[in-house]
Amino acid sequence: MKLAVAQINCMLGDLAGNSAKILAYAEQAKQQGATLLLTPELSLCGYPPEDLLLRSGFYRTCDLALQELAQQIWGLTVVVGHPHEVDDKRYNAVSVLRDGQIIATYHKHELPNYSVFDERRYFTPGNSPCIFEMQGVKFALNICADIWEDHTAQRAYEAGAQVLLVLNASPYHIDKQSLRYKIIRNRIGETGLAVIYANMVGGQDELVFDGASFAMDAHGTLTHHFVSFEETLGLIEIHDGKLMTGERIPAHKHEDSIYRALCLGVRDYIGKNRFPGVLLGLSGGIDSALTLAVAVDALGADKVHAVMMPSPYTAQISLDDAREMAVTLGVRYDELDIKPTFDAYLTTLEGMFKGLTPNTTEENLQARIRGNLLMALSNKFGSLVLTTGNKSEMTVGYCTLYGDMAGGFAVLKDVSKTWVYRLATYRNSLSRVIPERIITRPPSAELKPDQTDQDSLPPYDVLDGIMFHYVEQNLTIAEIVAHGYTETDVYRVVNMIRVNEYKRRQAPVGVRITDRGFGKDWRYPITVRYQDGF
Repeated sequence: MKLAVAQINCMLGDLAGNSAKILAYAEQAKQQGATLLLTPELSLCGYPPEDLLLRSGFYRTCDLALQELAQQIWGLTVVVGHPHEVDDKRYNAVSVLRDGQIIATYHKHELPNYSVFDERRYFTPGNSPCIFEMQGVKFALNICADIWEDHTAQRAYEAGAQVLLVLNASPYHIDKQSLRYKIIRNRIGETGLAVIYANMVGGQDELVFDGASFAMDAHGTLTHHFVSFEETLGLIEIHDGKLMTGERIPAHKHEDSIYRALCLGVRDYIGKNRFPGVLLGLSGGIDSALTLAVAVDALGADKVHAVMMPSPYTAQISLDDAREMAVTLGVRYDELDIKPTFDAYLTTLEGMFKGLTPNTTEENLQARIRGNLLMALSNKFGSLVLTTGNKSEMTVGYCTLYGDMAGGFAVLKDVSKTWVYRLATYRNSLSRVIPERIITRPPSAELKPDQTDQDSLPPYDVLDGIMFHYVEQNLTIAEIVAHGYTETDVYRVVNMIRVNEYKRRQAPVGVRITDRGFGKDWRYPITVRYQDGF
């Protein structure tokens, strides 16, 4: 028999659109000889529905859409993920549709309540395996987190399954695919079941689903690996209950996969929310340069507007590099001199500031003027402002509320400064779009004479290393020091992390690429006395 995997980009809440897409893939699968089609987790409604799942009307609407979809399925068996309410209990479910009917329904057993997941807030766990047979092959169903624990696959094996079908809405982060392989091979080693892993693709707010659906035979050998970050219909042949080797697209390297994730996150956030385009402040620095490259690659130059806003401290080389990059990428480019506005602010505040030495207040005024101008352009023309700050800056508060943090989507919110440089170099390896001087010159906010980032921060390799251990690995100060960092640097960085939580809480949503971003998987209190060993 031939089985198909519909690796699709679902629009959350668009039941009609998602149903139409499932039907289109079902027809395509049937034309290519498949008799079974597997779709991702909650493919009918999109993932994650979050607090829509607290509304009874949402379940009723989803149930009606599922019934209507089932009535249109003939000559093919289709496995569809959907929310399900039964006897006042709510489940993350998957149903098997065949010839106008729903022939089986499975309820997810393992409800993750960690990282970006809150499924225990919404669902009741299931406790029974679901087996259905086609052409002499017994298939069992699992949903995403089910496969990460041993007992759900074991129950399927004990119920007589030969092949385990796993529906997933598994978000991307660096090295996620290798982790998936490890988990699947563990389950195969315990049960001897071949596994077909269907994953969603697309962006949903801060999350990016990378697709990269795959299959492994009963020995843990990879038999199929489908394209990442794109919709596709993958075909798998099964002979005598065994998976035959088929399409195996090589996995992307880190820089490639991260860059694609950023592009997909931007494309779907802008497209799904129906913004006509984006605008950003182009400074001549590395962060805004990378953000501009991602925006153009994601949306096309015609939907991107770059605005350079020089101050008295902006270097000529910054102006030259910004102009060059805008011309290279073919985007609309404008310059708005903020000196008259900055002078007006200082004049207005002159009496209040009399006798006080200039400090970060005057620096932040410049950033806030720029933020105001960008938001004015956004209000007038409808384009969304992309902020350009990176994770390293967000970690330690090296950013200005209502200034460079002003905007609607933070492209580099989970990208460390170290990765910013690596990604810029990677993008230039495809075609040179970022002037080399932007990559090689010392980074600077250019808010005072001869300023560099390292005037206020440890070297970025030190800062990013400490950030990784503290934010992403939850290590203690002593454990971080044991990795070779000085106690002074560690205490300094951790203190900056602690006191800047209020800023991060007000930052725009942005693409998550690590397993611990400053989004749903970071929930620290703002008002707190615990100080991590201080």
